[in-house]
Amino acid sequence: MGPKEFEWDRGNINKNLDKHGVTDQECEEVFFDTELLAYYDRGHSVKEDRYYALGKTLAGRGLFVVFTIRENKIRVISARDMSKKERKVYEKEKNA
Repeated sequence: MGPKEFEWDRGNINKNLDKHGVTDQECEEVFFDTELLAYYDRGHSVKEDRYYALGKTLAGRGLFVVFTIRENKIRVISARDMSKKERKVYEKEKNA
């Protein structure tokens, strides 16, 4: 994956903590997971290209992160714990 620099919108800082109990630091950690899975989100790429990622934090917490890339910086839109189905996909791909 390309960019490893992050941009946080002032209005979104701590939004994921408030909604899903995910810190901004945890969101960033996912992108350093060597087994990160990232996909283009065709269905939600209306105004800009959107992507989603399945990855783990340094503590091993599995997260689903929606993001975009602006000016070569990752901009997290939302993050939450992986669903059961998403965990299965992550584990299957990781072990493939």
